[in-house]
Amino acid sequence: MKLFARAAAAAAVLISATAAAPVYAQAPIEGFADLVDRLSPAVVNIRTRQTVDAGLPPFPPGSPLERFNEYLQGPSSSSSSLGSGFVIDANGVIVTNDHVIQDADEIEVAFASGLSLNAEIVGRDPATDLAVLRVSHSAPLPHVDFGDSDAARVGNWVVAIGNPFGLGNSVSVGVVSARNRDIQSGAYDDFIQTDAAINRGNSGGPLFNLDGEVIGVNSAILSPSGGSVGIGFAIPADLAGTIVTQLLSYGETRRGWIGVGIQAVTEDIAESYGLDRPHGALISRVTEGGPADQAGIEPGDLILIYDGRSVRDDRALTRYVAETDIGRSVQIELLRERETITVTAVIDRLDEGDGAPVRVSEPPPADAGAVTTVLGFAVAPLTDELIRRYRISPDAEGVVITYVDPDSDAAGKVRAGDVIEEVAWERVTSADDAAERARVAAEGDLPVLLLVNRDGELIFHSIRPSTG
Repeated sequence: MKLFARAAAAAAVLISATAAAPVYAQAPIEGFADLVDRLSPAVVNIRTRQTVDAGLPPFPPGSPLERFNEYLQGPSSSSSSLGSGFVIDANGVIVTNDHVIQDADEIEVAFASGLSLNAEIVGRDPATDLAVLRVSHSAPLPHVDFGDSDAARVGNWVVAIGNPFGLGNSVSVGVVSARNRDIQSGAYDDFIQTDAAINRGNSGGPLFNLDGEVIGVNSAILSPSGGSVGIGFAIPADLAGTIVTQLLSYGETRRGWIGVGIQAVTEDIAESYGLDRPHGALISRVTEGGPADQAGIEPGDLILIYDGRSVRDDRALTRYVAETDIGRSVQIELLRERETITVTAVIDRLDEGDGAPVRVSEPPPADAGAVTTVLGFAVAPLTDELIRRYRISPDAEGVVITYVDPDSDAAGKVRAGDVIEEVAWERVTSADDAAERARVAAEGDLPVLLLVNRDGELIFHSIRPSTG
């Protein structure tokens, strides 16, 4: 009896401990069948056709050989591609990837019920790889809703439904593997990573949470073979929803713009600003007359909060600004020389036709004939000879780097030919001035922030003082 009592007491303790433990979302005991039955009718397979002329170029009018043109006309062929999509409105609005319908002459949408409809393009956004289609049907069509992708946590269950390899609706299940992935596909990368099997043909299909809401649009895979290796990427629903709304309203995107150049905040830069960890976006350039300029934002300001949203990194700020309605006033909280300042900017529209060219230059040869040594590199006054040698931008003001100690913290950050315009937020006009400001700034044994003009582009670097 005592043994039984002890066992009963132990069981009671176990039950109590179990009841007190936190509850985590679990896969349904019966599987995902009910969820899939409910969602699959709104997922579509997309087939596109593009006509390719197989003939040779005709002879020009008036040519003696013009009469042979009819023999040069070869048979036209039709190329096709397969992808996925999903209906978000009973009236036939469909979301998919832009690359699925790119260059298509015809678009056919097939439902799981066997219904096939021709689709027209409402709008496209290559920058985020999203497109909106529309089909017409006499009856309301099954549809699904966007959910809150920002609420998705790493480890949450997700369900992908799509058309892999043209096989028709297929289901795969996994978890959210990571958030905020940058796969270098564009300025607005903020992907959800999942291990749910995503293959060719899944592009444009939905990624669902267990509530049946779309939290992502499956868009890319990382795979050496083209098949799933458990690393797929989905455009978050919060971003997709904004783009879809704009395409439906205007047939194009209307992104916000404040007129700044930004760069990432490194650990050293964060320490220079007194932050305990890298976050925010560092302003490297302000467009004259733009919204940021009118709001009083300056190069060297570090934006921490934009319109009430914490700025995780420079990519987050790019996305937040792009999503803001044109003409709206937003409050921006920033650090300026370690002091918190709040400004108000009126958002303008981004001109997406003016992409700034990427300028690339090779590191110039080092010159050991330095005047003054600063933080592990040598600087000299801006002379006509040095301006010609390093092809320095005519608008640069300050001192030029002529040599970088390969064993210093500056190695790999700055290079010969860079012009130092500011040291610790203060303008410098001579080599001795730069050295003195660096010495004073380094007294606290903290990284020293430099404003560098490289090929006409302003960037910030944070350099740790030498400990030798």
